[in-house]
Amino acid sequence: MREDIVDKVRAAGVVGAGGAGFPSHVKLQFDVERVLANGASCEPLLSSDPYLMEHQAGLVLDGLLTVMDCTDSEKGTICLKSKHANALAALRDKICANGYAGRINVFELEDFYPAGDEFILVNEVLGEIVPEGGIPLNVRVVVSNVESLLNISRAMEGYSVTDRYLTVCGEVNQPVICKVPIGTPVSAAIELAGGPKISDYDIVMGGPMMGKVLTDDSEPITKTTSGIIVLPPNHNVIRDKRRSLDQMRFIAKSACTQCSRCTDLCPRYLIGHALEPHRIMRHLAYNPGMTGEVLEDALICSECGVCEKFACPMMLSPREINAAVKQKLLKDGIKREPKRETYQVSIFNDTRKIPLKRLMERLDVANYDTHPPFYEDDIQVKQITIPLQQHLGKPALPVVKAGDRVKKGDLIGEIPEGALGARVHASIDGTVESVGDNVVIMQ
Repeated sequence: MREDIVDKVRAAGVVGAGGAGFPSHVKLQFDVERVLANGASCEPLLSSDPYLMEHQAGLVLDGLLTVMDCTDSEKGTICLKSKHANALAALRDKICANGYAGRINVFELEDFYPAGDEFILVNEVLGEIVPEGGIPLNVRVVVSNVESLLNISRAMEGYSVTDRYLTVCGEVNQPVICKVPIGTPVSAAIELAGGPKISDYDIVMGGPMMGKVLTDDSEPITKTTSGIIVLPPNHNVIRDKRRSLDQMRFIAKSACTQCSRCTDLCPRYLIGHALEPHRIMRHLAYNPGMTGEVLEDALICSECGVCEKFACPMMLSPREINAAVKQKLLKDGIKREPKRETYQVSIFNDTRKIPLKRLMERLDVANYDTHPPFYEDDIQVKQITIPLQQHLGKPALPVVKAGDRVKKGDLIGEIPEGALGARVHASIDGTVESVGDNVVIMQ
């Protein structure tokens, strides 16, 4: 059974829909004790996961059971916030109606950030601590986003990953949750939401905490795109993401007071990891170059953004600095060995959770928290651009060429032999216009 499930998930190109895009077939090859369905809807404003749990509960549960069977897990837990009452009711109804109560339960989370971080979720639900630099498999747990589970359910029926659910919100006329073909330009998703309300704007792909600012609204939506947020150019979410590393180092040297609030509120530090952002800030401010053992701690940072968006009283950017340091270290092939053999959750962990409402007020995005409706009509796109790398690992190798006719679901990118990766498929019917790092398809 395991081999058949892994083959189908691999063939369908399923990846982690809620994070960096880890290929799902890889983590299905291990025995675990628990499977956690991550429906925490971690980032502010993004609401496609609660929508799926409410309106596609059957597919989500089928996907969860498939993962449980594949990993020989006797127990599965769907994790979502108590505030999503409709989704909770839909899931519990389906669990009872299908007789799953003996194997699947629901865990209600408080409304804090970052509840959906895998390490935090594992600790909240099971009281286990994933080790530094590790993954949930280290504590015999698999965590899978609810949209990934939906895609796994569809993979069992022979369907490839060709579409993405996402939230479009911010300064748009009609915020929506929508399903669009992978490769759809961001501009088309914004038009689904009635277009921008302001003439001068910037775009965040993802959430306000961990998303990236786009330089071009023609960039394609990928398997991991959870949201599109339109914001004024001077908005604090945009400003912090546009600073260069040199600017951030200069500001840190002149303004960082070493108060250590970034460390005190760091979610990874609070579960016992040896990550202290204030020490990284101090080192970079007063030491030339990008070397030093303390900088290696950036490799275990989740880049959740609590340090800069909520903790720092001086509005500095520890998260952006950690991300830049991490990128440099990874490029240089530097690895960080765990500094601790045992871990202890801080006695302050419960009292230092960041309430989502307060976080949205701090970010100045509370007025965009509208819980938008689902866009029911199919989106019409004449051209899509499908990246051959939408996942962790190596880019897919193109198996099509310019002029080829493809149908939705056809394979266009194969995993390189012996590499970590994921397959890529056509998301519309059409003709391949060009092939490079992306595959461009015209209807």
